Amino acid sequence: MESDDKKIKIAVNGGIGFGSKLNAKQLLTISKYMDENEELELTTFQQLYIEIAENKKEEVIKEFESAGLACYPVGSYVKSLRTCNFCKGEEREGMPVAKELNKRFAGKQVPFTLKMAYTGCPTGCGEPMISDIGVMKFKDQYNLYVGGKGKGFDAEVGMLLKENLEPEELYEIVERIIANYAQLGKKRESFFKFWRRIGKDQLVNI
Repeated sequence: MESDDKKIKIAVNGGIGFGSKLNAKQLLTISKYMDENEELELTTFQQLYIEIAENKKEEVIKEFESAGLACYPVGSYVKSLRTCNFCKGEEREGMPVAKELNKRFAGKQVPFTLKMAYTGCPTGCGEPMISDIGVMKFKDQYNLYVGGKGKGFDAEVGMLLKENLEPEELYEIVERIIANYAQLGKKRESFFKFWRRIGKDQLVNI
């Protein structure tokens, strides 16, 4: 394969909103960059993986974003935020906070893929308690969970690290956690193993 034909994989979705949805314009835009027999991979984290030409990466991403698609790197990065469907409305379930979490942290480089999840009420549709970092809105504040693991024989519910946080407190703590993982985590060490290795105090420097 010639270097000009080299493909890279990117992740796309419709951003943070009321459910995981794509409109016709977005689907048509994606299909422009697929051959007839190519397939899209739908991940459990509400993303689609698509391969694009590496030498046209910036151009393609710009076109995707103009169609309302959000684009993310694939690999050892913070995944885009998995969310619930915000069934009770934007303000009531904290969509602005979910959008801000995704804006601040999705795409940050870390030792191994890190999964963040958000839910707007204790029903937990976004599965925050079985994600690496999970946020649950409770009344007008936010509870933060860490160290959840949804797969394997050692699957585990995350630990409630902090509760009754205001948005700015939440952003600050999540930023510290991700920064410490990026700095102290071993190559390809999952967040679950990292959390088990260093413990609560070193995780957030408190």
